[in-house]
Amino acid sequence: MPLTLLKAGETARITRITGNDATRARLAELGFVVGELVQVISDLGGNLIIGLKGSRVALGRDMAARIMI
Repeated sequence: MPLTLLKAGETARITRITGNDATRARLAELGFVVGELVQVISDLGGNLIIGLKGSRVALGRDMAARIMI
């Protein structure tokens, strides 16, 4: 299921990243790699604030939908 289905405060492990090579590479640069734990901090107006590796990253819903948990 996509990361966009998690509610604020929930944690899950990334199982797959979809999209073209450029999209997957960009997400990997941000730390979104298979096996990593992610937590939805908040969902604000279509953007998600995601906690991973001790930091927070803002993602649009379209990009977050490419991260499968």
